[in-house]
Amino acid sequence: MKKAYLVLLSLMLVNIYHTQAQTNKVYTTSAGELIFSFATIDNAGNDNGNIVRFSPFFNVQNLVNFDPSNNLGFFTGLDLRNVGFIYDVPNSTIRKKFRSYNIGIPVGIKLGNMGGSFIFGGYEIEFPVNYKEKTFVNEAKTDKFNVWFSSRQPAYYSTIMAGIQFKHGANLKFKYYLTGFFNKDYTEIENGTKIKPYENIDVNVFYISLCFNLFKNTDIDLPAVKASEVY
Repeated sequence: MKKAYLVLLSLMLVNIYHTQAQTNKVYTTSAGELIFSFATIDNAGNDNGNIVRFSPFFNVQNLVNFDPSNNLGFFTGLDLRNVGFIYDVPNSTIRKKFRSYNIGIPVGIKLGNMGGSFIFGGYEIEFPVNYKEKTFVNEAKTDKFNVWFSSRQPAYYSTIMAGIQFKHGANLKFKYYLTGFFNKDYTEIENGTKIKPYENIDVNVFYISLCFNLFKNTDIDLPAVKASEVY
């Protein structure tokens, strides 16, 4: 009788493992990203001047997804993102454009119908790799430069995100940068004097983005374990 119980228990465990292997899905996905970015700006007490920035190019998201069930999923990956903001300096004819290319590592969770519509959210750390700054006066460009691994930026940005994936593949996401855009301790020499150009300006970027098929599974599911392979 004891042997029969052990056999029955073994069969039950194999069946559970077989079912779980069919349900578990690990797959990769990728998509571009159309970014509409904004910023909260406090320049020595003045919070005006933000202009929406549209960046459709060189935004690449590569994700590894794990869906333990049809209603729950997790993801991580590696992203390249073009993010920044546009600033009209108050009481002047000066417009500044700031851009950063960042490499990001997201970690997130998905809740809902993995084969249809669901919500998602998570955290992403982003490492800035290239900084660009442009200056316009009376709509004419007067200065432009870009720097790899610039000290004008912090070593990394902490960000949080939330969004919704629609049934047919459209994806809408909101993202907020908890870390300020500039390194406020950055110093440079101007007219023989050491200054901190970003000391009195606080900027936190946030954006809304649109993409398609970010989480669409085009891979083959992990193979299910057959009982005949166990015995």
